[in-house]
Amino acid sequence: MILVTGASGHFGSKAVEHLLKKGIDPQEITVLVRDLVKAEFLKEQGVKIKEGNYSDYNSMVEAFIGVDKLLLVSSNDREAIENRTQHHKNAIDAAREAGVKHIVYTSFVRKLGFEGSAIAGFQNSHVQSEEYLKQSGIAYTILQNGIYTEMILAFVGDKVAETGTFLFPAGNGKASWTLREELAEVAAHVLITGNHQNKTYTLTNTESVGFNAIAQCISEALDKKINYKSPDVNEFRSVLENSGVPGMYIDMFIMWSTGVAEGMMDLEDSTLASLLGRKPTSVSQFIGQVYH
Repeated sequence: MILVTGASGHFGSKAVEHLLKKGIDPQEITVLVRDLVKAEFLKEQGVKIKEGNYSDYNSMVEAFIGVDKLLLVSSNDREAIENRTQHHKNAIDAAREAGVKHIVYTSFVRKLGFEGSAIAGFQNSHVQSEEYLKQSGIAYTILQNGIYTEMILAFVGDKVAETGTFLFPAGNGKASWTLREELAEVAAHVLITGNHQNKTYTLTNTESVGFNAIAQCISEALDKKINYKSPDVNEFRSVLENSGVPGMYIDMFIMWSTGVAEGMMDLEDSTLASLLGRKPTSVSQFIGQVYH
């Protein structure tokens, strides 16, 4: 039995979709969701639904009983980052109590020197969660996923085609953008194939791309000149505040843009391509599909 947490979310639902595409019997798949209403589409596909969340330990123990492999999709709690770490520890403890044999955990790509970077807090949550998992005694596979290609759309904004310009303080930094869809596909592959126990995989693209190149790709897709400007962080904050963007999102944009500027996500690797059995979708291919 395979259980997927966060299965009504973007990543978890895609992982379930790929398990089904790969021929897994829906009755061999269980999902843990916070909201049964949001999981109705999963129920219609024949998978088993369990209600629970990372803060409710007992709900997880009950859901995990009889599960062989657990896909632990990392928490997306929007409050303190420490909450995420505790959520992961709760899930790992519950899995151990329930007798889960193997946990596949979705972590994040990590480079040397992250401790002094803008994404240090975010990274530390994953570092602590990975260590806790390794010490749990349960067989593990850690998927250090790259930054989602889909996030580019949020970073450039929905008015880029109209204005012809986007602001993002990432300087000349590059990132190895990876499609969430393909990361979920690899997670499903790891769940149903062997020889992944106690391994850590770096899952990024084979080419890192910066925002000057992204602007060029959008220009080509729209057949219109698109300009990328990298303002000072304080100037960027002021522009967003004056546009009415909520503070939580401003902080998130600044964290990610500074992290890209620092090169914290510039890590090319062939493991994702190897596990997919093909070359991952490139940024230019993705942008060509979105802007046309």
